[in-house]
Amino acid sequence: MSDLTATDGAPDAISAARARFPVLDRLAYLNAGTFGPLARATLEVMQEEQDRDLVNGRSGASYFVGTLDLRAEVRASLARLVGVEPETVALTTSTTEACSIVTAGLDLGDEHEVVTTTDEHFGLLGALGATKAHVVVVPPDPDRILAAVNRHTRLIAISHVLWTTGAVLPVQELRAAAGIPVLVDGAQSVGALDVAARGVDFTTISGQKWLCGPDTTGALIVSDPERLRVAAPSHFSQISYEADGTFVPREGAPRFERSWWSRARLRGLLAALADRPAWGWERSREMTRRCREVLDAHVELVDGGPSTLVSFRPPGGDAAELTSRLHDVGVRVREIPGRGFVRASVGWWTSDDDLSRLVDGIAAS
Repeated sequence: MSDLTATDGAPDAISAARARFPVLDRLAYLNAGTFGPLARATLEVMQEEQDRDLVNGRSGASYFVGTLDLRAEVRASLARLVGVEPETVALTTSTTEACSIVTAGLDLGDEHEVVTTTDEHFGLLGALGATKAHVVVVPPDPDRILAAVNRHTRLIAISHVLWTTGAVLPVQELRAAAGIPVLVDGAQSVGALDVAARGVDFTTISGQKWLCGPDTTGALIVSDPERLRVAAPSHFSQISYEADGTFVPREGAPRFERSWWSRARLRGLLAALADRPAWGWERSREMTRRCREVLDAHVELVDGGPSTLVSFRPPGGDAAELTSRLHDVGVRVREIPGRGFVRASVGWWTSDDDLSRLVDGIAAS
């Protein structure tokens, strides 16, 4: 098999782009749904900032002002990625933290209901379970989700792309039909698909997965920050405060930010965002199609959708064993616990050779 020609017309563009990720020299890396590969440029700018901290320390007005400027730059870059305004972006350390910001800020009580699905990650479910609301769980079918909504329903909390099967839910359409707030877990969509966050109330972003950014990076998009309470204020939440703890909140979604990010993390995520090729969306779609095509003769594919996750049932039925065996031959995939699935995450960086190594590894198991 030969690699897809880059959509910008340069025959070496794909090889040059893959060369930015040293891990791809050794491994068929098909696990961006957990952690994306790290580019050399991302690590270089992070190391540069850490070396500077080592020599110059982490203090002074210029240091802190510069760090705040980098935070604003990251918000703006993420806003452009999903088509929203920077003032609707709050930086978080994870999708889990972002979901908790929303559920706590909505003040969900025991008189309220939240609708979610059977295929959600605990990063979302844990935040729901920590509230007093009654959580209604239905299959991840749009009609079933809408049928579960009633006058007590305060929130629909669902994934855009299901981490189990890769199915895609029509989140904007569900928001329009239900007429109530929707919290979207975007961990498996933002960076993998060309996502537009407009039309839903809350969208979470994971920086370390499909965006190939540093650990503990992410964001929360809040379409109307004034409608969500700051349930766990930090220094970033206020522009002024009183001795009794009352405070005037910052403008926009940055009021929900809870954590300091080092300059190394900020510059690392900026580098990762800048490293994405313009042809990435198209190539990801094509390579996912090819992945399903080459696997079809060897495994039972799980019905998914137009996402970049490909789940399948292994020939011998033991997903954990196959995942381990593939790991031993340099193919990185993930077992989906409790389902008997193995999941391959296909990115723009995926090559035909990666897919051949996956198929060969399955055939040899």
